[in-house]
Amino acid sequence: MDIPHQRLVYFRVTIESGSLRKAAARLDIAPSAVSRQISLLETAFGASLLERTSRGIRPTPTGEMVLEYCHRRGALDDDFIARLEAHQRLETGTISLVVGEGFIGDLIDAPLKAFAERYRGIRLDIEQAGTDEIIDAVVDDRAHIGLMFHERVHPQVRFWASSGQPLMAIVPAGHTLAASTEPLTLTTLCEAPMALWRVGHGVRRLVDDAFASAHLHPRVALETNSIAVLRRAVVAGIAVTLLPRFAVAQELAEGSVVAMPVACRAFQSSQSHMITRVGRRQPQASLKLLRHLSGWMQAFRQYRD
Repeated sequence: MDIPHQRLVYFRVTIESGSLRKAAARLDIAPSAVSRQISLLETAFGASLLERTSRGIRPTPTGEMVLEYCHRRGALDDDFIARLEAHQRLETGTISLVVGEGFIGDLIDAPLKAFAERYRGIRLDIEQAGTDEIIDAVVDDRAHIGLMFHERVHPQVRFWASSGQPLMAIVPAGHTLAASTEPLTLTTLCEAPMALWRVGHGVRRLVDDAFASAHLHPRVALETNSIAVLRRAVVAGIAVTLLPRFAVAQELAEGSVVAMPVACRAFQSSQSHMITRVGRRQPQASLKLLRHLSGWMQAFRQYRD
């Protein structure tokens, strides 16, 4: 049953006022207009809603039910308006992100802390995934924002922000390769044991393609699906690896590893990307976070030698 909101307002105000005349005065309309709207409600419900007493108008049993409905509907409207206004002020809401593992330290350490302190009512839902899964989550609207390394073109993906982030040789501090004053060659890297992502990972595809194009075969000493393992393997002196600088920012700051440039065009042209779905209307909170991360994250600051 479709119950026009305005008729319910006329009915509620009439009960509150105690008479049609007083209700009309409050509503600034003619008493006949109030009476007609209430009559239409009674026709719709098939029952009388008002009865006259010596003290004025009061609701019938059916009218009591309608009055209760008016109050509950009014409370629901007030709650919705309050929540909508809070959402528009960025006091509430959820933003979902799906990110490559290498971005997590850069994302959590400072950018999200600053954002969360400013917008305390916003809940963040963060999932870690590989490149293909990141794109799928964004395209399927399971995530507002995706952070990934190394471009993979998709017709429904918008590159909101991109930054040149060369793939570097990450070597232990004190390693002989760290003494080089020139970019390392792929041939030189083949002489050292390497810790690499497992086959199928986006970065591993980039690495395998580069070595294959040069007709070289790296010495793979360790394969993993964990960036933590890659970093610890380098710190422990087990192997060298290939990662962008922002993925080992903590180890670089501690001085436990050194990031060496590699003389490989594919590695030098790699980028980090912040993606959204083409055509998706982002909520205000998501737009704020996109702009915030673009300015705060090392992964989106252009690398300089």
